[in-house]
Amino acid sequence: MKKFDVPIIYRSPLIAAIKNKRREQDKMKKDFSPTLLDYGPLQIYLARHFGFCYGVENAIEIAFRTIEENPGKRIFLLSEMIHNPQVNADLLEKGVQFLQDTHGKQVIPFEALTKDDVVIIPAFGTTLDIEKQLTDIGIETYRYNTTCPFVEKVWNRSEQIAKKNYTVIVHGKPTHEETRATFSHASAHTPTVIVNDMKDTLLLSKYITGEKNVDSFSEDFAGKFSENFDVRKDLERIGVVNQTTMLASDTQDISDFLKQVMMTNYNLDDKTIEERFADTRDTLCYATNDNQSAVYGLLEQEADLAIVVGGYNSSNTTHLVELCEIKLPTYFINSEEKIIAKNEILHYDIHSKSEKITANFLAAKRPVKILMTSGASCPDALVEGIINKLKNIFEVDKTTVELLQTLDHSQ
Repeated sequence: MKKFDVPIIYRSPLIAAIKNKRREQDKMKKDFSPTLLDYGPLQIYLARHFGFCYGVENAIEIAFRTIEENPGKRIFLLSEMIHNPQVNADLLEKGVQFLQDTHGKQVIPFEALTKDDVVIIPAFGTTLDIEKQLTDIGIETYRYNTTCPFVEKVWNRSEQIAKKNYTVIVHGKPTHEETRATFSHASAHTPTVIVNDMKDTLLLSKYITGEKNVDSFSEDFAGKFSENFDVRKDLERIGVVNQTTMLASDTQDISDFLKQVMMTNYNLDDKTIEERFADTRDTLCYATNDNQSAVYGLLEQEADLAIVVGGYNSSNTTHLVELCEIKLPTYFINSEEKIIAKNEILHYDIHSKSEKITANFLAAKRPVKILMTSGASCPDALVEGIINKLKNIFEVDKTTVELLQTLDHSQ
């Protein structure tokens, strides 16, 4: 896989060495057991896969190169480059300006742009309408387009099934930049509707079976269906794709459920199901799959708590938190500064969507066992910073070299 030139401030010598060693030991990526960092009274179990993915590294490289190649020019980001506060703050510090917030609300009007300005398309991609607006101004959006290739893969898959007259069901968060972009690209070719979760899917199934009157569809799915959507005919043939950072098991459950609904409603079997339901296969990105599988492997280890690192508005990171919360106390933080005292942590609650302080989050027993992972948009340097903060709390001084010498014996 291609290697990217990611700024050194996002790298971590410790994490790089650990990842390299694991790659050497497990070239086929079949071992999802964690890596033990044994500091005596502190034992940290690092997930097999975590941190920057291909699409994020690609976006960061293009963004920083764009800044270097365009001195004196106004440079804009359509919205956040990725869902990581440090990376976005660094870009802002270099003079880059955001045109929209993460929900698509305009911060700087497009009318203020000129053809001489540079606009970077973020890793999530953008809608066809926004792309046209920028192109009409004379801005060459293709030159600085950092759309993740795995997002584009979803768009291509949507177009393929659209050509076979299937309606596209997008499993995603309706307000997320990627889902908005995917919805735009899919609906340009075929009727499209978004389902956020299984609750939405159950509701949609009632329109497939005719249990619900079509007159209530526009209210039930307000803002989540394409123009001129005809409930009576557009749900007769469907296919499911997803926002690439959704929980894999959720997408699979939704797809399996809708497939069964179509089989029952139209009296089909496995040989005839394609008459009504497209075989879309999995459109989740490899990193989302790997990171989620690694968390399942991580959770097989007995531990006292879990720490998940990443941006609070990061979809893929939030799903890692959800997985960990099922088994043990989980603290979602975006930097080492969130460990604000020796045994106090300021962390994000994904349910209340706010930060809260938890005292005595570290167990009194020794050793304290901590599971740790991070999202696909989180720099490894942040993870190492948190490890170092914990080392200071426990007053351990094992060096990176000493630690790495023990890794072969901890797998």
